[in-house]
Amino acid sequence: MTDRTATVRRETAETEIEITLDIDGDGETTVETGVGFLDHMLTSFGTHGLFDLTVRCDGDLEIDDHHTVEDVAITLGQALDEALGGKRGISRFADRQVPMDEALAEVVLDVSGRPQFSFEGSFSQASVGEMTSHMARHFLRSLAMNAGLTLHASVEGENAHHEIEALFKALARALDDATRIDDRRTDAPSTKGEL
Repeated sequence: MTDRTATVRRETAETEIEITLDIDGDGETTVETGVGFLDHMLTSFGTHGLFDLTVRCDGDLEIDDHHTVEDVAITLGQALDEALGGKRGISRFADRQVPMDEALAEVVLDVSGRPQFSFEGSFSQASVGEMTSHMARHFLRSLAMNAGLTLHASVEGENAHHEIEALFKALARALDDATRIDDRRTDAPSTKGEL
C-alpha cells in the first residue's frame, strides 16, 4: 500500500493553516486552532477515525469563529483528497450512526469525487464554548466540497455539545470505513475505472 499522507498549507488574509494527515495512522492528534471546542472535535475526529492529524491555525478570532472553522474544514478536505490520491482499492461507501448520551448522529458518505452535502437536524444551543453551533454544519459542508465527498448527515438531541460531538465521531468512523483498503480491489471502485 502506498503512503496515504498529505500536508496542506492555506494562507489568506483571514487565516494561516497547516494540516498534516495520515489516513492510515493510529489516532495521534495535535490540534491548535484557537477555538477550544473545534480543537476537541478535531481531536475526536482523529482519535475515532484512527487518522494521525496535526492542525495549526492562526485565524482572525477577534472577529468570530467563522473563518477559522470554515478554512480548517477546507484545508482538511484538501488534505484528505490529496492523501487518497487515485482512491485505488478503497471501500468507497460507508454509513455510521453514533450516539452520545441523548444525541444521535448519522453520517452516510460516498468518496465519489462528486461533492454533495445534505443535512437534517438542528442544534439545541446557539454555541458551545467559543464555537457557534451552526458552524458544525458549515464545517461538514466545506469538508465535503473540498474532499469530493457525497455526504449526508443528520442529528437530533437536546445538548449541542453532544449533538456536534456525535456528528464528528460519526464522520470519523464513516470516513475510516470508506477509505479502508479492500484487498479484493486493485483499482478505484467505480465502473468508470476512476473516481
